[in-house]
Parts: sequence; structure tokens; C-alpha cells
Amino acid sequence: MAWTPFPYPDPAFRYTPESLQQAWPLLHGGDRETFPTQPALVQAWIAFHAGEFERAARLGLDVGVNGYAVAHKAICMYTNYLEPNDKKRLATFECVAERCERQQLEQPGNPAGYYWHAYALGQYSQGISVVKALAQGLGAKVKRSLDMVIKLAPQRADAHIAMGVYHAEILDKVGAVLAGLTYGVKKEEAYRQFEQALKLNPDSAIVRIQYARALLMLDGKKKAAQAMDLYQQAACCNVRDATERLDQEAAQKELEEEKLSG
Repeated sequence: MAWTPFPYPDPAFRYTPESLQQAWPLLHGGDRETFPTQPALVQAWIAFHAGEFERAARLGLDVGVNGYAVAHKAICMYTNYLEPNDKKRLATFECVAERCERQQLEQPGNPAGYYWHAYALGQYSQGISVVKALAQGLGAKVKRSLDMVIKLAPQRADAHIAMGVYHAEILDKVGAVLAGLTYGVKKEEAYRQFEQALKLNPDSAIVRIQYARALLMLDGKKKAAQAMDLYQQAACCNVRDATERLDQEAAQKELEEEKLSG
């Protein structure tokens, strides 16, 4: 089945190996991946940042387990933002989660294997409904993987975002009492995780978008002004690659929807 092409190709997102290495710390402030030594993986990341998600995924998977970080990031970003078919979305996230479980056995010290496992399962859970996912024990799997990422890579801002989302989603779907007693999640902890992510990656649009969503989920009207402010900031963040461009569009969409509903 064909992949939907990235809708906003831009020469500014096309890096050379040299310019990629130079921009790497800014491009990877969220995942703290190390710059690859294999030329095939450099090309995979160049494709990823340009929005050539299918090419990035293929190049990464061809390398094998060492290419899973770029392949899974490409597959997950594509599926999250550009895949229109719900059934295919679920199947893809399931497939990534399974591959990550194998990666965890082969590379137990690699945070990417745990992060993309948690991310894929989290997206899958939202797709089938969080309540149903919790009943299937997926919440515990997500939490276990996120705990491992934070233990192995405490500076990885994306893991703190995901942990914030985990707390917020469960609180929103099952209520504070059940969420606290059964899953040990708390509103304060959700907010603490987003604050930590912002501290670690202050330029990030996606931290602001997810933080704003959590504020509206957990405190509604009371935090609406703060959420709008975060969406506004996200819409104005620097855009350095394809994913950041998709994040910016998501922020603009949320702003418009909030204005309409307000």
C-alpha cells in the first residue's frame, strides 16, 4: 500500500551529511540519539528529516537492529500524522511494538527500543480506546517501557512527554480516584513530567502541544488560557525539519478548534 507523501517538502529540510551533523543537537533535542557512524544510517536520517518517511524506514530496517531507531521514528511519525486508514494505523503500531520487544532482548541498554515500544503501544491504545487498552494490560506495558527509558536516558525529553501523556490520558478516561488507586497516576505528576520535558527541550513544539492537551483534559476551562498560550507558542516555534512542520500544523489546527469552541 502506498505511503501518503509529506505534504510540505522544503529545501530547508534537506540536509547533507555535514549540515546534518551540525544541526544534530537541535534536531535531536527530544530523543538525544547519537549521530550515526554508518553512512546508510546518515542517509536514513537525512530522508527522515526531509519528510521521506518511507525511504527512511526502508533504509533503517535494511541495516537491522541498529537501524530501528530511525526506522521506528519514521514509521511512527508517518503513521501518527499522515496515515489516513485507521485499520492500517493500528496494525502498524502493533508491528512496531512487536519489533521493539525483540530489540529490547537484543539491545537491553538502548533507550530507543523502550521508547518506541511505549509510543507505539500508546498510540495503539488511543486507537482502540484507552479504557479497552487498560483492560488488556497495555497501560502497565507502556509504563514499564517509559520507566526504562527514563532510567537509561533521563535527559530524553520525549520520554517525559510520553509519561505526562500516560498520566493525563488515564486520569481523563477513568477519573482521579480509580486512576490513583489502580494505576498510581496523579495530575501533579502529569504536569511535572511536562515541565521537565520543557526544561530539557525548551524549543520543542510537541512538548507544548501535549502539555496544552493535558491541561484541557485535566482542568478544562480553568486552564484554557494557559493551554491557548502553549498552542500559540507551539505554532510559532522554529521549524527545522518535516516532523516539526507537522507539529506546527497540529498546533495551528488546535488553536483554530479552540477558538471555534470558545
